Amino acid sequence: MGKGPVDRRKPYVRIADELRRDIASGRYPVGETLPPGAKLADIFDVSGMTVSNAIAVLKEEGLVTTRQGARGATVIATPDMRDAEEAPVERSEEFTLLFSQLQEIRGHLRRLSSRLDELDERTRDL
Repeated sequence: MGKGPVDRRKPYVRIADELRRDIASGRYPVGETLPPGAKLADIFDVSGMTVSNAIAVLKEEGLVTTRQGARGATVIATPDMRDAEEAPVERSEEFTLLFSQLQEIRGHLRRLSSRLDELDERTRDL
C-alpha cells in the first residue's frame, strides 16, 4: 500500500534534475530548444515561476541559455561537456551567441514555412 519514498526536494530542483537528465540522454541535444515555460509548467503540473527557477538552475550550470522573446531555453552544453571544461570562456560566449542566433533563424524559417504552406493551400484550387 506504500507509495515509495517521498521526494522532499523543492519542485524546481526536481524539474531541473529531470531536464538535466533529458539533456544528458540526448532528448534535448545541444542547439535544440527546451519546450516553452508554459508547456513545461503543464507537463510538470507546476507554476511558471517554478519552471523559471528550474531553468535558472540549468542556466547557472551553463547547460542552457535564454533570450528575450525566445520561446524556450536553448541547450548549449551537456553535463559531461560542462565537466570537461575544454572550451575557453571567450569561445563559450561566442558559442552561446551563435546558438541563440541560430534558434532565432530557425524560428523565422518555421514561420515562413508555415506561411508558405498556407499560401500553397489557398492557391491549390486556382
